[in-house]
Amino acid sequence: MAFTNEEVLAGLAELITDETGIDASEVALEKSFTDDLDIDSISMMTIVVNAEEKFGVTIPDDEVKNLKAVKDAVDYISSNQE
Repeated sequence: MAFTNEEVLAGLAELITDETGIDASEVALEKSFTDDLDIDSISMMTIVVNAEEKFGVTIPDDEVKNLKAVKDAVDYISSNQE
């Protein structure tokens, strides 16, 4: 089952809240993981691993560095679903 962009965003927001305590309402497409949400590399890797499990996608380590904003992650997950 493919997730919609809205479902991916909501799921990511939930994962980010679980990992960092940031309120899910703060997680928006235009937000930068590092600049706006203050997510460090260790938390980011945890979020990536959990997102892979939740959405059934693989996000290669060399792709993670390209995920600068929440929108980048949503777009990547949406376009790489099986």
